[in-house]
Amino acid sequence: MPEVGGIPQETEVLIVGAGPCGLALACDLARRGVRALVVEQAPALFPGSRGKGIQPRTREVLDDLGVGEAVREYGGPAPVRMVWQDGRRLGEQDMFRRAAPTDSEPYGEPWMMPQWRTQEILLARLRELGGDVVFSAALTGLDQDADGVTARLATGPVRASFLVAADGGRSTVRRALGIAMAGEEVDPAPMLVADVRVAEGALDRLNWHATQGEQGFLTLCPLPGTADFQLVAQFKEGAPDTSPQGVRAVVAARTHLSAEDITEVRWSSDFRPRAALAERFREGRVFLAGDAAHVHSPAGGQGLNTSVQDAYNLGWKLGLVLRQGAPSALLDSYEQERRPVAAAMLGLSTRIHRGEQERGTATQQLGLGYRTGPLSEGRAGVLHSGDRAPDGRTTGGRRLFDVFRGPHFTLLAVGTDAPLPACDGAQLRVHRTDAQEAYGKGLFLVRPDGYVGWAGEDASGLVRYLARFGLAPVTAS
Repeated sequence: MPEVGGIPQETEVLIVGAGPCGLALACDLARRGVRALVVEQAPALFPGSRGKGIQPRTREVLDDLGVGEAVREYGGPAPVRMVWQDGRRLGEQDMFRRAAPTDSEPYGEPWMMPQWRTQEILLARLRELGGDVVFSAALTGLDQDADGVTARLATGPVRASFLVAADGGRSTVRRALGIAMAGEEVDPAPMLVADVRVAEGALDRLNWHATQGEQGFLTLCPLPGTADFQLVAQFKEGAPDTSPQGVRAVVAARTHLSAEDITEVRWSSDFRPRAALAERFREGRVFLAGDAAHVHSPAGGQGLNTSVQDAYNLGWKLGLVLRQGAPSALLDSYEQERRPVAAAMLGLSTRIHRGEQERGTATQQLGLGYRTGPLSEGRAGVLHSGDRAPDGRTTGGRRLFDVFRGPHFTLLAVGTDAPLPACDGAQLRVHRTDAQEAYGKGLFLVRPDGYVGWAGEDASGLVRYLARFGLAPVTAS
């Protein structure tokens, strides 16, 4: 492969942006044997805690990508909110639905981890898989034709079969394509967001501390696995001062802490809550994903999660087209499936921000699916095609998520002796198990992204369905 300065000039998928979305996609493609190049205009990974909440469904995704243990080690449960007034504790108010893990839903509550840590974990995994990120490689323009995309980067041109824009809400790629982003201001009051260190003994790390005043709310949330707190302060008048002095001043003015109690300001940002959705997620051989396609209010913790799941939806489809000869029309299903989900999550985030809806089951994203999508066919037991495939325990005690783990499809026969096709095991695996309450009885074809694609009481129609992906069983048995 030709290179300039050690950077490939050709790749199969060029990913612009090394945030959680771009890194998750790169990991997924790498384990499929797809050559992907991640380029990032910044000289290093994003340094702030911004998207700190990881929902149960995203934990399942990260587990499948091979970083579940690291997420468990470096993260922790979301703290319960402690309400303060005039320097006194008024009491706790839990903002989240918390449920004990079950066989079908192994993660029952939101998990907290700063965004920079999530990115470090995903980058380490990408390097394990043989990939990496090219930093200081800003995109300046692109052209595409029937066979691929030529991207003009600060480091030189790169030719790719496909390009994925994961370069954030101000996406250079989206603007170069002229794709409009329709949205609204969620809240006219800007916010100061910062990562700070607090003097030992000045504030406990057991709660998510919150105050409410004339200028708006202020919260200090301890970030698990670090010595930091994330500060979020609303400004109903004026603009935030993001300097260290400004951060210390707002803490001293609105809490019982003094300016000197903030021993370090590690990162700060002026954030304007907005909700926006790209009018389309694809232009030829270029795809929009993550914040490049949808921008959320931080309320409810949906932005990073929706972005990672964009990557999880797109990765297996690109892999099948590039490696298994699947029809390129399969890629049309990315926008058809993900844009309605993004629109729904934008509405949810906005309602939570405005106090119109409580955080609850919907924010966990376990109920999201693609029942009306173009790849969903049939139903069996208690599941429709398009539903998330629940976890569970097989007859031998193995986790179903371990059966599904990896880039393959899984044909799961639950509580039935119906004849099954024999498969080569690389792209399609077969597994039988006793009846599962979360499934009922039947045959369930689980897609590589953990959703039921096809379901039925017997295998009739399955061969035809698999042909849509360039797959076919070896024989019938």
